[in-house]
Amino acid sequence: MQTKQSNLKLVVVGLLLGILMSAMDNTIVAAAMGTIVSDLGGMDKIVWVTSAYMVMVMAGTPIFGKLSDMYGRKRFFIFGLILFLAGSALCGTAGSITQLSIYRAIQGVGGGALMPIAFTIVFDIFPAEKRGKLTGLFGAVFGISSVIGPLLGAYITDYVGWQWIFYINLPLGIIAFFLIAFFYKESIAHAEQKIDWGGAFTLVGAIICLMFALELGGNQYAWDSSIILGLFAGFAVLLIAFLFIERYAREPVISFAMFRDRLFATSSLIALFYGSAFIVATIYIPIFVQGVFGGSATNSGLILMPMMIGSVIGSQMGGLLTTKVSFRNIMVLSAVCFVAGIFTLSTIQPDTSRLVLNSFMALTGFGVGFSFSVLGMSAIHHFDIRQRGSATSTSTFMRSLGMTLGITIFGIVQRNHFTSSLSSAFGSGADVSAYGDSRAALTPEARAQIPAPVLEKITGALSDSVAYTFLWAIVPAVLGLVFVLLMPGKDRLTVKRPAAAPGSEQR
Repeated sequence: MQTKQSNLKLVVVGLLLGILMSAMDNTIVAAAMGTIVSDLGGMDKIVWVTSAYMVMVMAGTPIFGKLSDMYGRKRFFIFGLILFLAGSALCGTAGSITQLSIYRAIQGVGGGALMPIAFTIVFDIFPAEKRGKLTGLFGAVFGISSVIGPLLGAYITDYVGWQWIFYINLPLGIIAFFLIAFFYKESIAHAEQKIDWGGAFTLVGAIICLMFALELGGNQYAWDSSIILGLFAGFAVLLIAFLFIERYAREPVISFAMFRDRLFATSSLIALFYGSAFIVATIYIPIFVQGVFGGSATNSGLILMPMMIGSVIGSQMGGLLTTKVSFRNIMVLSAVCFVAGIFTLSTIQPDTSRLVLNSFMALTGFGVGFSFSVLGMSAIHHFDIRQRGSATSTSTFMRSLGMTLGITIFGIVQRNHFTSSLSSAFGSGADVSAYGDSRAALTPEARAQIPAPVLEKITGALSDSVAYTFLWAIVPAVLGLVFVLLMPGKDRLTVKRPAAAPGSEQR
């Protein structure tokens, strides 16, 4: 039995709500972390709150994608939604950073199922002529969630309470649950296959080791400490084990055979590099605005609106063009705009005007927006219905991996350059530890207590560190352009109009 035409809009709304919650959850929490730490304590464990969610999303994404191919989309989308809502409810009741981190991990497991399965369902239930428009809409929601999350998180924290950044998921999730449970009728027959538990466990373990080695190294522990070296060694061993297991598994979690398809391989690698560069803009522009221009966390989030608008326009254009222009040609326009946007952001200074900064952000958002819709379609273009879940989830995993690596690696770059710039500004013998946290030291309350000459040196150092970080972010952006040029030149979304079968949703 297939989903009736009259119910498809309700199914789409349910899927969009799932994508919105999953994609926005990390950025919305980041904006509230200062308040959460002040209430719960545990500054030394703050990294776990973010990493627990991201690690479990990354680990769960390819696993749920594979399971949806094997046993059906609907059951695992609903299962992920229930886990996500349970984790959200628990997060609002957390009494310590440790509890919050555990609950965030539960959220992450559920979040890993929502996004890739939602994109795959669109390909299952809509004919080719509608997929571009719908995928563009889904991509726009993903882009909006990445940008509006910090603003919404700051606003809710300032005026309602940080617990509600989690509780807000509950009514949205309940609506999504009923829409999918009652109106999505899955018609695909799925054959049971053996689950690759060895690959799943080694993948999760490798990601956890790498994430915490990068997060803790050079911060809480020296890079050459036994803990950090042990984490890197654990990552290497588990990664080798994962590659070995996947090579011989009958139904691997991540099928390396898929990467033999040139369109899939290039699309996935572009997603990786785009994710690592784009996350720099979403994190460090608000820091620049709040720390250099001055203002509250809520006001700093408003500066991301031009990037959100640009990403929505780019995503919609990309989705609509896929039936007329090849994936590669669309992504060439995307990559050129994206590289140009990141480059212009590397030139920002304390005297950069808001209008100029807004134009840089709009260009960056426009460039990356195409990827939200086009890469999802190009990644699964050559695969049949029984492989779409795995293909979509692997592509989504690559983007998430890029964002995660971008947060950690570029966070190290910005922190080290900021500290170095402060030392140069105040002299090598000066104690700059009080200003070492760019977000904490430059709140409106802290700025009011800092003498003007000192504040000028601090904002200059912060501005230099953010611009320097964007300069390094050009590297993955350019690598994304390189792989765009390596995409096959003729593939595009082909519209076929076969005779409608009884009960078909095509009309």
